[in-house]
Amino acid sequence: MTNSCQMADYGKGTMKRAVATGVAPEEPASAVQVRTVDEPAARDGWISLQVRAVSLNQHDLWTIKGVGVQPGDFPLGIGSDVAGVTSEGREVIVHSLVTDPGIAMNSGSELLAPGRLMLAEASGGGAAERVLVPARNLVDKPLSLSFEEAAALPTAWLTAYHMLFRKARLTPGSTVLVQGAGGGVATAAIALASHSGIRVWVTGRDAARLEAARRLGADRVFTAGEKLPQRVDAVIETVGAATWDHSLRSVRPGGVIVVAGATTGGLVSFDLNRVFLQHVSILGSSLGKVGDLRALARWFDTTGVKPMIDSVFPLDEAAAAVARLASGQAVGKVVIVP
Repeated sequence: MTNSCQMADYGKGTMKRAVATGVAPEEPASAVQVRTVDEPAARDGWISLQVRAVSLNQHDLWTIKGVGVQPGDFPLGIGSDVAGVTSEGREVIVHSLVTDPGIAMNSGSELLAPGRLMLAEASGGGAAERVLVPARNLVDKPLSLSFEEAAALPTAWLTAYHMLFRKARLTPGSTVLVQGAGGGVATAAIALASHSGIRVWVTGRDAARLEAARRLGADRVFTAGEKLPQRVDAVIETVGAATWDHSLRSVRPGGVIVVAGATTGGLVSFDLNRVFLQHVSILGSSLGKVGDLRALARWFDTTGVKPMIDSVFPLDEAAAAVARLASGQAVGKVVIVP
């Protein structure tokens, strides 16, 4: 991984940016500082975007906890899910995956491209007053959403969309189990599925989060590990070790488990007989194509659905925003505004 500050040409002005200064697995917020840095200037294929809102996700926490990075990579920016305004006044959201410009966007190849980076790693991070972004990653912001709401889309909502409709291929009348009420992908999956004619069941350990899932459109909620009244067509799995056995026991023969995260750990063991004898598919998923993000943006304008926002913090309180996400108590997205 390359230090993001080495990847851009900068202008003469300065601005504020939140950065992670090092690895802090026990208390991620302790490593977050807001610094004054050089303002980015456009370079070939990239533009400088005025940030109006940026949402955090688990990738930011994993980075601060030292997953996939080396001590020499720091300081690193945080925040890959950006909504902002171009110099021409265009209101946009930014597809958060940065790849080699020689790889065609919307081909699907970019999702597996060697050397691909999240925006925070590639450009200094969106938790800033301005951020440098690839011009080809821009998607028009849904008119029906505020900048804070729109910033929720590029990772969590796009991942949920891709899991439900591209991987699991769910249709109206299907039943989906969403493991772990409250997380960004989980809340997005509940809302997307329930507004698409899909029956939604949700598990969780926290009563407040389960009640929030009901408000989002869940048909039924269950305590974590509770036996379901019947098996489901698909499971949306972002929790990992704590729910994996339950996911396998809950999916019907011929059904699918779509995995896009492992917040409680990624090392699991299970009985392979349950997989091959019942023809269960286990599919990995992460983000989605830029065309999916455009379709998702149109979906919001058509349905009037609003992403759930847990809390909004000013840029100077970026450490508090990281602490809120790390607490595990957030219901919906944690957002930072410059």
